[in-house]
Amino acid sequence: MPVNQDWEDRVAAAWAAFDEYPEERAADFRGVIDALVAELPEGSPLGPFERACAWDSTGHSDKAVPLYREALALGLSEVSGYKGRRAKIQMSSSLRNVGRAEEGVTLLTPELEARSDELDDAVRATLALCLSSLGRDREGLSLVLGALAPHLPRYQRSMANYARALVEPED
Repeated sequence: MPVNQDWEDRVAAAWAAFDEYPEERAADFRGVIDALVAELPEGSPLGPFERACAWDSTGHSDKAVPLYREALALGLSEVSGYKGRRAKIQMSSSLRNVGRAEEGVTLLTPELEARSDELDDAVRATLALCLSSLGRDREGLSLVLGALAPHLPRYQRSMANYARALVEPED
């Protein structure tokens, strides 16, 4: 069965019900996702992506990383640029969780230059966490302040300038 809006709607409904699964029923939730993935055509990058998300969301970053990697290798970004970007954000977070923050920085840094969308702040927040795990707190704080500045009711220019000053060399 090819991917269609009905499948996407059922996946969205499964994720909307995620909080109804207590920790001890995490495997049940992953089973729901696995059943939906089983409907996909062979080689669809959506399968490993959804499975990675399910493992990640149930506390198994170690199992999620290879699935995110597989989804991206199968062309997830070409099928859905949005889901491809989500995979990079989520994989970077998972890499950080398993002690491989440098890989997360490498994966996410190019996303700072990617076409802007609603995930920009998530890119910066996750990259900031990876940088902090590497002892690069000033760079991380700069990213977070830069992401926060446009959302402030006042002080946008000041906060953006402070963010830049954290990483620019002093005169």
